[in-house]
Amino acid sequence: MTNSSWSYLNLLAGSEHVDSGCKTRRCLAEMLIDKNYESQPQYENCTQLIHVLLLEYQTLSVDTKNLRLLSRLQASLQWTDRELTWNTSVYEYDEVVLPVDKVWIPELHVTNGIITTMKHSSRDLLAYSNGTLKHSVIINAEVNCEVNLFSYPFAADDCPVAIQTWTTDGCGTELVLGELRMVDSTHGDWQTERVTLEKKRDDRNYIMVSLRIKYLNPFITLMLPTILIVLADVVSFSLPLEGGERNTFKVTLVLSFTMFLIILNEELPGDSHCSPIIRTHFCISLVFLVLSMLVSLVLTRLAKDGTLIFRCCTKGSVPESTGNKEEKEDEEAKVDISVVQLNASEEHDQALRKVVNFLEHLDSKQLDK
Repeated sequence: MTNSSWSYLNLLAGSEHVDSGCKTRRCLAEMLIDKNYESQPQYENCTQLIHVLLLEYQTLSVDTKNLRLLSRLQASLQWTDRELTWNTSVYEYDEVVLPVDKVWIPELHVTNGIITTMKHSSRDLLAYSNGTLKHSVIINAEVNCEVNLFSYPFAADDCPVAIQTWTTDGCGTELVLGELRMVDSTHGDWQTERVTLEKKRDDRNYIMVSLRIKYLNPFITLMLPTILIVLADVVSFSLPLEGGERNTFKVTLVLSFTMFLIILNEELPGDSHCSPIIRTHFCISLVFLVLSMLVSLVLTRLAKDGTLIFRCCTKGSVPESTGNKEEKEDEEAKVDISVVQLNASEEHDQALRKVVNFLEHLDSKQLDK
């Protein structure tokens, strides 16, 4: 049966539903709804072409830790349903609004999406007198994106988003993609540079999303603190060895850097094809800080004792010898003091004897007189 025959039969069917007293758009809509065509239009080739007039792509977010891309697609669809035509001589309107739940609507899928949801942008669609229908749908998809993060935080790569409709054994629907437009390219730490359409097979349509990370925020939060901590460790060699101030400062730096890595563990990117080189950067920085601390401890030992050999001696031996030495010095001092005291008493006795002798001599002279 030819297309003209189908159109003629549809016009006759539309004429049978005509109410002579009602020729408004709403009566036209009710007449089309009463046909109750909710199944896919099926013709000779068993395939329905779905034209995507405009496809708007938007990157909502990129989960760097789990390598997930969350995107939003809004597609303006157009297809033909010959059973939904009407005679413009009876209904003098070229278009009418129909509810989406009363007619067949094609479904779009993101085949490589982990989670995909499609919803209608409105509750109504637009139908034309020649059987053409236009509608818009919104698709939210979470895609597993294997981005190469080797040069993180300066990484850039492409992430494919596969979009198609249902088809099997030559029956179903086929997409004819038109214009692709990118909306709002910047979200979070990632920037969408461009989006392109690629068709690898007749039933495989891909949106290649070119992503590039905005390196300023990861550089400030991850790399800059590491560089400053290592710089502070190098400058700390100017501190004096005496008093243990340098060693205390270096130990504090090592502990601070370890806590810094623990806190930022959730921010570090996950493993992709190549492990991010920033992990190697953190490992080298930690090893450098630990070696610097050990060198400072060794230098402190050399400055204090002049040797790295640890002597095996008891704690009480040194104080005991010191005590014996002090006791000997005290005894010698006491001997010297006693000697001095003895010499002074002898001299005093001699002086007293001289005085006594002198007085006795005077007494004897007086008696002689």
